[in-house]
Amino acid sequence: MNNVIEKQNYIEKYRPQFHFSPESNWMNDPNGMVYYNGEYHLFYQYHPNGTTWGPMHWGHAVSKDLVHWEHLPIGLAPDEHGMIFSGSAVVDWKDSSGFFDGKSGLVAIFTHADTYPDSNRPRQRQSLAYSKDNGRTWVKYEGNPVLTEESITDFRDPKVFWHYETNKWIMVLAAGQAIRIYTSKNLTSWDFASEFGEGHGSHQGVWECPDLFQLPVDGNSGQKKWVLFVSIGDNPSLQEGSRTQYFIGNFDGNTFVNDNSPETILWIDHGRDNYAGVSWSDVPAEDGRRIYIGWMSNWRYANVTPTKEWRSAMTIPRVIALKTTDEGIRLIQTPIREIQGLRNENTSFRNEVVVPGLNLLSNVENNTFEIIAEFEIGSATEFGFKVCKQNNEETIIGYDVERKKFFVDRTKSGEAAFHESFAGKHESTQGSQNTRIKFHVFVDRSSIELFGNDGESVMTDLIFPKEENKQMELFVKNGEVKLHSLELYILKSIWR
Repeated sequence: MNNVIEKQNYIEKYRPQFHFSPESNWMNDPNGMVYYNGEYHLFYQYHPNGTTWGPMHWGHAVSKDLVHWEHLPIGLAPDEHGMIFSGSAVVDWKDSSGFFDGKSGLVAIFTHADTYPDSNRPRQRQSLAYSKDNGRTWVKYEGNPVLTEESITDFRDPKVFWHYETNKWIMVLAAGQAIRIYTSKNLTSWDFASEFGEGHGSHQGVWECPDLFQLPVDGNSGQKKWVLFVSIGDNPSLQEGSRTQYFIGNFDGNTFVNDNSPETILWIDHGRDNYAGVSWSDVPAEDGRRIYIGWMSNWRYANVTPTKEWRSAMTIPRVIALKTTDEGIRLIQTPIREIQGLRNENTSFRNEVVVPGLNLLSNVENNTFEIIAEFEIGSATEFGFKVCKQNNEETIIGYDVERKKFFVDRTKSGEAAFHESFAGKHESTQGSQNTRIKFHVFVDRSSIELFGNDGESVMTDLIFPKEENKQMELFVKNGEVKLHSLELYILKSIWR
């Protein structure tokens, strides 16, 4: 199908070339991500009849490598129970649900959204659908909805996984300003186990899109911790808009216990445009990775970003891990290795002293590329890269030496008048104690993704520069810096 699409689509203004985006119309949260029979499934919140949020469906695409995607027909459409809000999908390997005649198959667990009868009050209930043909067609469970709670209005986004130690399915569900945990033996009947959240982390917006999974610490399978993702809706009184926090702790099959003090707030991303990210289910044990993807936008301005035929893209899929740092155990993110297959032309430098006015990248012009660079701090107060640059427009991806902060400055990045909150400078809260600073940067026409210091500082930001803005600059301020190494790769389109 990709070859048909490319003739018409994927060349529009601002369209990313190596990120997933819908063929047309509106997309938001990733949903139902599961690996089965050699395919990664990506469902997503989709409005097939417009480029702003509307009646939600599950759009659907599949991939064998998490890089190249095949668009499939809509997976789930609204019905008598309401719209199809966010949720997850699992492989029911042992047919605990009874849907698969003793074989295995896919089960989607999602939120049905409508209103209470004779009322304008939102109603959100959890429902199931199943597929016996590798996710190509779906049958909604005749007993839907399977979980209701009339006293809670915001009651959505179920993420389900199998917990081997207790031999049960676990559901984490956003419930207002808390995460509720339920258990089940068969996916159709659910029991309340516990609630987490009161007094913990940030409560600056409604809690959404949870995910709960276990990871080794520092790659040591003998020491594992549980990680809980919680996305936070937009609060108009705060400048950041919607964003995602995480907690690290322990989970016994019923209760999640936070390792950090309740007031500790840990953000997944210090840019503005990585929201509602959740991880793939059932990635094979021999692969060993926990891979997630986020919606590359922000509810503050998502409906008005300046694209025409389509709206929104996903982040690069990322591998997440836990690392012991000076501040404690923290999440690190690295781009999936499969993206290296897109590398094309290469520019490289070794052991250069960079001073103001010397631009090693003056002969390179592009707006779909990857940079991997390592610096040793010298006398400069700031250094980094200016990308998508021409005339008075540029986006700066830099490191502030004195404050030990990575930053992305999109104040002059291009089109920004669509929302007063868009232009700005964003910085990471964590710096490095080292004298070595590492940048791993992806630029894809309308987005910047920075993985600083091996994924300790991560920033994702949209930009909307002119198509001809392809100049780039390696810059330093007020001194010099030693460039140990730099690799710049032009990246091929995944659609053509």
